[in-house]
Amino acid sequence: MDLFYAIKKPVSLLFAKIRYNGNRIIPSEHKGIFLTLFFIIFTTVTGVGIVVPLLPLYANDLGASGFYVAMIFASFSLSRTFLLPLFGRLSDQKGRKPFILAGLATYALVSVAFVYSTTVGGLIFIRFVQGAGSAMVMPVVQAYVGEITPEGSEGYSMGLFNLSMFLSLSLGPVMGGVIHDILSMDAAFVCMGLLSSLGLALCFIFLPPLSMEKIRLKNRTQVPWARVVKDWELGALVSFRYAYTACIGIIWCFLPLFADKTFGLSGSRIGLLVMLGVFVSGILQLPMGYTADRVNKKFMVIMGGAFSTLGILLPFFAGSFYDLLAAVTLFGIGGGISMPAVTALAVIKGDEKKAMGSVMSVMTMAHSLGMLTGSLIAGLAMDFFSLKFAFPCGMSFMAAGTIAFLLLYSHHGRR
Repeated sequence: MDLFYAIKKPVSLLFAKIRYNGNRIIPSEHKGIFLTLFFIIFTTVTGVGIVVPLLPLYANDLGASGFYVAMIFASFSLSRTFLLPLFGRLSDQKGRKPFILAGLATYALVSVAFVYSTTVGGLIFIRFVQGAGSAMVMPVVQAYVGEITPEGSEGYSMGLFNLSMFLSLSLGPVMGGVIHDILSMDAAFVCMGLLSSLGLALCFIFLPPLSMEKIRLKNRTQVPWARVVKDWELGALVSFRYAYTACIGIIWCFLPLFADKTFGLSGSRIGLLVMLGVFVSGILQLPMGYTADRVNKKFMVIMGGAFSTLGILLPFFAGSFYDLLAAVTLFGIGGGISMPAVTALAVIKGDEKKAMGSVMSVMTMAHSLGMLTGSLIAGLAMDFFSLKFAFPCGMSFMAAGTIAFLLLYSHHGRR
């Protein structure tokens, strides 16, 4: 608990000093809630990141073939994708805290199950359950953040929230490798469980009880799903989010293999390549979120999409490690520019539709589907052509997503 307060103080000062139109970015009465949600996501995603890079090794030790290794990852995306709309919708009706608590408890139990799993089928089932836990946490926390964000500061608020995810995604795999090398695989699973339990404790202690949730749209009438899913602007956001995440899946799945087979890079250099794009995007979240509150968000999305499109294509022409480094950096810059604007527009749309949880669940579902189908289609391109053709495939995803966003938003005003 001392650690929470030690980190809370400087972050609180950051909120206190930054204002928009004379008002605090996060109102003082909601500051504790926001900080709690920030640390919940940071601890939870770090814990998951510790384990995910080690799962292929663990599965291989249990005798899994390539297909079953893929199933271990696919089962997570499948359960999350199908359950996201359900939990997002229910959180609009029942409140946020119960679902966040249930999801974090699921993460903690899953970490124990990993330690005792001795079969590949068991791993697939555990990852399926973990996906269900993720469906209860991610969109609900995002909806909670969106509802306590004042109008006009959506970009900065969501940029700060995104920062917790990008930093934890960068930190988790590094921690997992170190823990595995110094201690053991089981120690990495235990560490995931401890971090998830910390998030659970923060949620239980610091988030207000259900009866006191201070959400902007409390006591609202439930909006029909048809009004949510038929919205063209939301379709534009979903298209872009899907395309960008599909490219991330391609980079995570195929860039390490491409770097090893083509350039014979060391493990540390490959790890740097995989981490760098996420890290660059992370450090840009705050300044670009601040910018998104003051300029045309649509323009930021299109510009970021253009950078990401070029970045995912460049590995196809790479001749050295430094070319790959430039490619992932450019891709990260594109995400850093576009994602705060995309998430800010999603908050605005959730507020407009009076269905914040439903909108965030649809956005997170696009994320899951992008990860799943992007790597799958790129894998087929690799099998039928060659490994490096995975990257033009990613370029096609990103270009199509950016164009779809441009067309679907073309008749709407400044946001």
